[in-house]
Amino acid sequence: MAMPTIPAFTFLPAVYGGTIGLAATGFALLIARAFDVVTDPLIGAFSDRTATRWGRRKPWILVGAILSGYAILQLAHPPAQPTAAYLAVWSILLFVGWTLVQVPYTAWGAELSDDYHQRARVTAAREGMAVVGIVAAGAVPLIAAQSGRSEQDAFGMIAWLAVILGGPTILYMLWRVADPLPPPSIKPTGSSLRATLVSMRDVARNRPFARLLSAWFINGLANGIPASLFLIYLEHVLKADQAQRGILIPVYFVTAIAAIPLWLFISRHIGKHRTWCLAMIMTCAAFVWVPLLSPGDVVAFGIISAITGMGFGADVTLPPALQADVVDYDTLRHGKQRAGLLFALWSMATKLALAVAVGTVFPALEAFGFSTRGGNTAGTLMIVAVTYALIPVALKIIAIFLVWNFPITAKRQARIRKRLDARGA
Repeated sequence: MAMPTIPAFTFLPAVYGGTIGLAATGFALLIARAFDVVTDPLIGAFSDRTATRWGRRKPWILVGAILSGYAILQLAHPPAQPTAAYLAVWSILLFVGWTLVQVPYTAWGAELSDDYHQRARVTAAREGMAVVGIVAAGAVPLIAAQSGRSEQDAFGMIAWLAVILGGPTILYMLWRVADPLPPPSIKPTGSSLRATLVSMRDVARNRPFARLLSAWFINGLANGIPASLFLIYLEHVLKADQAQRGILIPVYFVTAIAAIPLWLFISRHIGKHRTWCLAMIMTCAAFVWVPLLSPGDVVAFGIISAITGMGFGADVTLPPALQADVVDYDTLRHGKQRAGLLFALWSMATKLALAVAVGTVFPALEAFGFSTRGGNTAGTLMIVAVTYALIPVALKIIAIFLVWNFPITAKRQARIRKRLDARGA
């Protein structure tokens, strides 16, 4: 499921930006993300309300997997002269399909355990395997470069691998993993549009959720900007060739996987929120040096990628585990089980952050005179480097201030669960 996600975020701007232009590419992806954001809360609420013999989450995941699998193949194999409309339409279908999969899937994971630290382990296992999928996909461009193929060819290979490997694996998951209904004392949110809007109003008054969601959005924007500019920075600023670019992508994600056990160990001693802050501080300390690199400093950038990759391991592991604790708090306050809705808003913030990153950064760089066709001045390339690294550092500092004193600690979550268990009994 994760194999085509990061490649899509990095390859779509690079592949389509060279044919339809950076501004048109950014605008098309912004439209697709904006449409996708609208569908997130509805799908989350519907999956909370669904009650079938197969479970609440499974039917949505099956439909979404089919839709997104077909859409990613269309995007990976565009016509000779694609248009912005082509990119927008198939991106909308891809992102909606991913929503149908991802929102029920993450909500389902939050319901597998009630324990504060066990949730971190569950999330770490899930997100760690997602990063393994991304690493596997990241190796494809290196193989493609060695065989003389382009990055667009590599994107097509990744799409086909995701479909061929993902289909049987998702079916096996739907068959083997239990999808239990909540206890009768806990009611799901309504599935109508009005009920969804009322639930969203209640959720907006949930201060821990609003605080965590704000930090997640800001950090997502900090991660989305360098993700969308990654290949552009490597090719035009660092002057890394295709083989070097193919190596740097796995470096980032391999260190993310390797660091996950470390973050779990630290979180058991200082809490999940403080550990996440520590990881963001480490990322900022490494990323701030990027604008000082010169063309050819691939090894130095590889070291920075390894350190920031370790921080990314905490980014994907700890915040969703904190979100599961916030779901308990919401259930205690309102007596409704709406993990799907809360994780839909979580997903919506993720996508909105990526949409803002792509929809603002690309037109801004084009306005400053940057072109993927070359001929850029040293000043223009410095603007690319600063946008790539220093703006994300400033955003992460804001997220750190929001998360540092997050109120739901292990002790408070244990009290919340005790009260919920008593209510269920």
